[in-house]
Amino acid sequence: MTQKKINLALQVLPQAEGKNSYDLVDAAIAEIESSGLKYKVCPFETVIEGYYDEVMDLVKRVHDKLEKSGTKKLMTYIKIQTVFQEDVTIEDKMHKYE
Repeated sequence: MTQKKINLALQVLPQAEGKNSYDLVDAAIAEIESSGLKYKVCPFETVIEGYYDEVMDLVKRVHDKLEKSGTKKLMTYIKIQTVFQEDVTIEDKMHKYE
């Protein structure tokens, strides 16, 4: 069976002593941007489009980046949309609003 693209919504809530949480969220977004995957930053989460394994690998890299950036405590919220017969795209959900 051919693998199809999914959408994953990722929200990270990092905490670190002496660091601004928004700066840490910016570091997470920079890691997402450097991945080359399609993504959209929203007010509460970032939506990422890609194949399951590559998106989940990116989630791990975001966690690693935040730890290296001084995060001591991290809450991560993930939502995944899968349609097994076809790709899930950000445009399908957003085109009428942009």
